[in-house]
Amino acid sequence: MSFKPKETLTEQVAQHLENMIVLGQLQSGQRIYENAMAKELEVSHGSIREALLLLEKRYLVTNITRKGTFVTELNEQFVSSLYETLLLILGHTGAKLVRGWQTHDMERMESLYTQMNACFEKGDLLNFHNLGIEYTQASLAYADNPFLVNMINDLWPSAKRCSFLALRQGPAVIHDSLEYMRASLDAIKQHNEAGLQSILESYAQGQCQLIIECIRAQTRQ
Repeated sequence: MSFKPKETLTEQVAQHLENMIVLGQLQSGQRIYENAMAKELEVSHGSIREALLLLEKRYLVTNITRKGTFVTELNEQFVSSLYETLLLILGHTGAKLVRGWQTHDMERMESLYTQMNACFEKGDLLNFHNLGIEYTQASLAYADNPFLVNMINDLWPSAKRCSFLALRQGPAVIHDSLEYMRASLDAIKQHNEAGLQSILESYAQGQCQLIIECIRAQTRQ
């Protein structure tokens, strides 16, 4: 790894491992061997251990006494609980955004939508996913609640992991995400709080169910 002075080495290692989990390069339930990972990344064993502690706080890995550290298993209960919690938080912050958005907020979200459309046309899944995460985070600026912000920051890596799995299911899913963005943007513009809540619920429930179906399919293999 190349060292970035503005970030601690532990944070950089944690981000690298997070990306590997989100993109499926480290798979659900896979054991992470600290010594092997330290050698692969050319960092100290201590840096790996500290990074794994950060990832455990973010629900991406699980440490099992006397067995080691494993990528947190994606199962139906985990996914259902995650989406239920995300919907509660984003429904609350989204309502605040609807009531108080400024022109620069709408310009930024419209720009993200345009960029995502371009990524869809080019088949650029990774950047589409990253822009979608940025769009979903837009309402957090209106949270005005440090407890909510800390909670969502810890949940966000798992949300990224699940949403990337969903998008990998094909162009139809990506197109549905674009339609959700357009509908939610229109609801925000119109200060339609109930409409936005309905759109959020429909999208979250649909994506949650899709991921559960993926998990069931993998279990049958």
